[in-house]
Amino acid sequence: MRKTICFLFFFSLLSFSAYPQANYFYPGSGAFNPAIPTPEQFLGYPVGGQHTRHDRIISYFQELDRLSDRVSMEILGYTFEKRAQIGVVFTSPGNQQQLEKIRQSHLAGQTAQTPLVIHLGYNVHGNEPSSSEAALLTAYYLTASESPETVNWLQHMVILMDPVINPDGRDRHTHWANMHKAEPPVADPADREHNEIWPGGRFNHYWFDLNRDWFLGTFPETRNRIRFFHQWRPYVQTDHHEMGTNSTLYFDPGEDASNNPVVPDFLYKTIYPRFATYFSAAADKIGSMYFTKEAFDKLYPGYGSSYINFYGGAGFLFEQASSRGHVQETTTIPLTFAFTIRNQFTASLAIIRASLAEKDNLVKLRTEFYRSAREQAAKAVIKGYVFGEPQDATRTRAFLDLLLLHKIEVYELGASVTAEGRKFETGKAYYVPCEQENYVMVRSVFEKQITYQDSSFYDASAWSLVNAFNLPYAETKLPLSKGKQISALPAAEKMTVASSHYAYVASSTDYNIHKAIYQLQEAGVIVQSAFRPFSLTQEGKKREFGYGSLVIPVGLQRLSKEEVYEAVSKAAEHCGIRFHAVGTGYNAEGIDLGSGYVRTLKQPKVAMIIGTGVAAPEAGEIWHLLDQRLQLPVSKIDMLTLNRMSLDRYNTLIMVSGNYSLIDKATTDRIKAWVQNGGTLISIKTGAEWAIRNGFTKERLMPADSSREAAGRKDFDRAVAIEGAKEMGGSLFRADLDTTHPIGFGYTSRTIPVYRNGLTFLLPSTNPYSTVLQYKADPLIGGYVHPSVLKKISRSASIVVGQEGSGRVILFADNPNFRGVWYGTNKLFLNALFYGGSVTVPSVRAEEVH
Repeated sequence: MRKTICFLFFFSLLSFSAYPQANYFYPGSGAFNPAIPTPEQFLGYPVGGQHTRHDRIISYFQELDRLSDRVSMEILGYTFEKRAQIGVVFTSPGNQQQLEKIRQSHLAGQTAQTPLVIHLGYNVHGNEPSSSEAALLTAYYLTASESPETVNWLQHMVILMDPVINPDGRDRHTHWANMHKAEPPVADPADREHNEIWPGGRFNHYWFDLNRDWFLGTFPETRNRIRFFHQWRPYVQTDHHEMGTNSTLYFDPGEDASNNPVVPDFLYKTIYPRFATYFSAAADKIGSMYFTKEAFDKLYPGYGSSYINFYGGAGFLFEQASSRGHVQETTTIPLTFAFTIRNQFTASLAIIRASLAEKDNLVKLRTEFYRSAREQAAKAVIKGYVFGEPQDATRTRAFLDLLLLHKIEVYELGASVTAEGRKFETGKAYYVPCEQENYVMVRSVFEKQITYQDSSFYDASAWSLVNAFNLPYAETKLPLSKGKQISALPAAEKMTVASSHYAYVASSTDYNIHKAIYQLQEAGVIVQSAFRPFSLTQEGKKREFGYGSLVIPVGLQRLSKEEVYEAVSKAAEHCGIRFHAVGTGYNAEGIDLGSGYVRTLKQPKVAMIIGTGVAAPEAGEIWHLLDQRLQLPVSKIDMLTLNRMSLDRYNTLIMVSGNYSLIDKATTDRIKAWVQNGGTLISIKTGAEWAIRNGFTKERLMPADSSREAAGRKDFDRAVAIEGAKEMGGSLFRADLDTTHPIGFGYTSRTIPVYRNGLTFLLPSTNPYSTVLQYKADPLIGGYVHPSVLKKISRSASIVVGQEGSGRVILFADNPNFRGVWYGTNKLFLNALFYGGSVTVPSVRAEEVH
């Protein structure tokens, strides 16, 4: 048996190193144009013999563009690490010459004589690299093949390609795999080649999962390709992935119960099953095992394989077992990199073949989709949505920008209106009518709850973006007056500031207030915050300033009056904050500017623990938030070096979700002493659990339910469905916020939406002043949650602040920075960062606690 396995292992290695490409990847494919170099000829090694760097992939496509009139390439944009993103078009030479005419005809729905447009997308997760190698093979095949089938494809199709969706993550993994490759390759799963160090290559530069970002549009990589998508609106889009080494190959259809109900059944009942026959035939031909229907839902609009479904197209997911290197042992025979590439390449050709053969059904799908959308809109009780936060232009503009990215029709509000008890004024609010082409996406953006057939979710079960931005909005049952349609994001209001010899004040309601604070502090300005509200009268007009409003006293600065004015003017212009020049500290109502409730803010000096065991996406969300929106540096300290680091230079330490067992007792005690001496520890989800269990605070976790009855017997086959339903995939909840607490500064409503996707449960504090955010008794806004979990969430705490010695421990039960799009709650996190060190909680005698 051992000899057999060794022989199979040797044979599998030969499959990519000794046999020419035509024999392994292109068996029986006919003639190829000898003027077009194969990937092997261009790269200098066989496909599958090495992981190909992103720059070499780009170079190969540039060479194809140079040599062939079947190929045209454009740069879509650049990543954070300055790697190019490209869009490539494959079609016949004649079609290439009239590409714009074809595009316009395609968008106009003139389908009979117009080539079919499809899109192939590869490698969204950087350490799932086989698909980009397959993209090279597919590109060569489309460029060089002279077979009648290929010529027919190119005559009747426009094939778009994005060969590397995540260039930064791919190169991180490519370097790792090539750096640790041995000769001969080591198939042992324990070998370092197959086990990347944290954070791994899955994520982009900021450790985000780009396969969740199509709906959120947080990153330039995503925005670049969404613009490319809407430029073409293909009928088909693919999304190629990898999964566990001991799996096989997955292709759609997925789980029937988890199909999105706002998308017509024709996609799920007809398109996916029909295409599966082409995929299975291709896999059968090369002897590859596969599975369907068992996993991978199509619910969330933000996957590369689902976004197109919300625009009348068909998204296809391919998941291939991963060699996670060049070759790895499995429970059967060793899995080679070349084998995984061949499956991805086979799937690529199969989707092209199927798309052209099923063109009539794809056209029918699009027709049915928009017919269904019109029918849904006509039957819907809700006829439109009005939104806008008059006290936070930044948040309103960010949401408006996202609507425009997704090509949703949005208008200026034509006339002021009161809806659902809220007043929306012209010039400060916008209107989205339901009667529009992209109604299905409108539902996805605004609707709070959509009923699903299943209770187990691969990812989120709710994604109402208007709630993510915590914007005042209302559903309208009658159409509203429409003003001018918004076709581009309006220019931000230019903020000017009058000079003052006394002080400047600003409200804290705008999202960019923390950016302004930090910019002022960096300029050397002493910034203060009002811990109680006040009002003043200027030019006969009363102005209200709420909790957390900024006060810049001119006479208490180390800078000159002119330097302070220049710094305030720049902050106003760069951050969009309206500063008011005042000539007196005496206010009409509330505290005066010299009150003891006006406190100086310390400039944040921030460190965050990262490394093995830490949730990289949560850490990346904070890194991205501080980097890109505030330009505030955060020191990322690896857990393995924490015992050698002094915390004295920092006043804030962040711990996101993770396993912190690598932190030894001596280091834990050192962090405790740092907190006791005045440091602020911000802990999130399981990071908060670690802080509580290690004695950083007297605040408590909710105890396990000891009243549960014995589970009894259940069928083994039901275990995944029953227990999976108790997980917290991601739902929306309402919570009550103490807006007088520093963590709640700048909020205009006590009730805010919160996103929860974890099972950390905090008890409300025994100190009645320390529970900042608490779930309502009936908290669910949208999404699925198991009744037993909902019971624990009800009235539990979402944010608790414990004052420990001279320091504070701020506990978040939920992630306030979820996927970079939760503007509504990451203001809570930023408040913790900027105001946390100023929180002082009165002690409460035991007999007063109830």
